[in-house]
Amino acid sequence: MIAKLTGRLDSTAAGHAVIDVGGVGYLVEASARTLDALGPVGGDVTIHTEMLVGEDFLRLLGFAKAEERDWFRLLTSVQGVGAKVALAILSALEIGDLQRALASGDSAMIARANGVGPKLAQRITHELKDKAGALGGIAGSGSTRSATSGPLGDAVTALTGLGFKPGEASAAVAAANEELGAGASLDALVRVALKKAAK
Repeated sequence: MIAKLTGRLDSTAAGHAVIDVGGVGYLVEASARTLDALGPVGGDVTIHTEMLVGEDFLRLLGFAKAEERDWFRLLTSVQGVGAKVALAILSALEIGDLQRALASGDSAMIARANGVGPKLAQRITHELKDKAGALGGIAGSGSTRSATSGPLGDAVTALTGLGFKPGEASAAVAAANEELGAGASLDALVRVALKKAAK
């Protein structure tokens, strides 16, 4: 479920922020980059959220951008990568650097994050090299332009839901976007991307 949390930044601590929403304080775990982006205590903030539910816990995670949340989800899809490790990676690397590291197979860059050893970094790089294209438009194009927001991201999601691999979906949507130009509707993007992917 996609959700946002809007309120007043009450306090921050290492890896956490408290956001006051109508008098209720929400403890939110976040990457160092998100905490930096929230601004001063007492200011108004809106963050994208992800809730983790376990047998004996509920954890709310916050992200300054929807793109960061999407990358968190992708990182935690790798065996051995939990929320703590994914947040450490997102704290250590900017999204563009993470995209480039995965595209080039640079596991040493991934291993810069706290708690990520060489073996785990190699597994992350190996498993996400192709999947990362769906989030960053990097598959086969060398571009680091984000396709996670608006109709482009929705079109990629639609194609992957139909069974296309993320890299194929991303490439097809990028080709459709080039053909249709900026401002194309989601329906048009999906229709043309399906034709491109089927070729």
